[in-house]
Amino acid sequence: MIQPAITGTGVFTPEQTITNDELVVAFNAYAEKFNADNAEAIAAGEVAAKAPSSSEFILNASGIEQRYVMDKSGVLDPETMHPVFAPRADDAPSMMAEMAIDAAQKALAQAGRRAEEVDLIICAASNHERAYPAIAIEIQQLLGAGGFAFDMNVACSSATFGIQAAADMVRAGSAKCALIVNPEICSAHLEWRDRDCHFIFGDVCTATLVEPAEAAQGAHFLIRSTRCATEFSNNIRNNNGFLRRTRPGQMADRRDMQFMQEGRKVFKEVLPLVSAHIAGHMEDEGVAADDLKRLWLHQANKSMNDFIGRKVLGRVPEPEEQPNILQDYANTSSAGSIIAFAKYSDDLAPGDVGLICSFGAGYSVGSVIVERV
Repeated sequence: MIQPAITGTGVFTPEQTITNDELVVAFNAYAEKFNADNAEAIAAGEVAAKAPSSSEFILNASGIEQRYVMDKSGVLDPETMHPVFAPRADDAPSMMAEMAIDAAQKALAQAGRRAEEVDLIICAASNHERAYPAIAIEIQQLLGAGGFAFDMNVACSSATFGIQAAADMVRAGSAKCALIVNPEICSAHLEWRDRDCHFIFGDVCTATLVEPAEAAQGAHFLIRSTRCATEFSNNIRNNNGFLRRTRPGQMADRRDMQFMQEGRKVFKEVLPLVSAHIAGHMEDEGVAADDLKRLWLHQANKSMNDFIGRKVLGRVPEPEEQPNILQDYANTSSAGSIIAFAKYSDDLAPGDVGLICSFGAGYSVGSVIVERV
């Protein structure tokens, strides 16, 4: 059986950022106008008033200080409150493909590989800007890769599920050089007018190259083991889809066509699920808590990561053992754990073991145990 390895990673980061202070100014202006426009209905108890947000509330609730976005002008306009992108012709590259090419080229450069050596591309993301043709096939063409490509969506777990799929194909010999890209334009499916979630997401794209360890050109990480699990829940949901227009009255309210979650239920149910998943994976692979040098977790919420880190290690993790990047990037869905891995893995010594884990809607959880070589 061929031993798969991660030989390169890349991160595309948008140029624009939105700080918590900027976000709060825009949201509060929107909320103030909403309350003024609906003053009579609010006074009659027919409509709930919009409560103001604050930077302190955002930081305490999430640990997020800023986020990168593809467009901030629309998000910060109280009359718009969503990103605004210019229309693109069908023969122009898609936004997701452009982001992916940047991250992919960085991953290839790190691995010492050429685009034409890639024979598998998986575009794994929480949302895709079109149903077909697959974004992955467009990336394949733009990059100049061969082989085959396909899209995958397991929400925030898409990256680790993509790594497992690629690693399995490399083990089986059906792919020799696999590229998993995670272009996440989360700003476009976030409801920026909802105080409970308006601060959560940011935009980014990550890329991970997986190939046989014996083909690696330099330092790399052996993929010792992968594990994925799912359990159905409606607590994180997006109801957008092609059947929407067929249901009378369903187009009038578009709130549920954006990101929706029952935050308290998610927190209560996901934490034990993820902690048990990681513990079981480590036990089955003979990896003790003391053997784990690094934990690269999904970057959704600092409190969630702190809880999982304590459960996995049996103590409070040192900052370098469980690096967080969400203070700068916010929640970037599937890309978060890969950003953490890309930015905080070079210092590990040969033989050091770490674990990548992502989790989210589904529910879904995926973990990858790696060893530095």
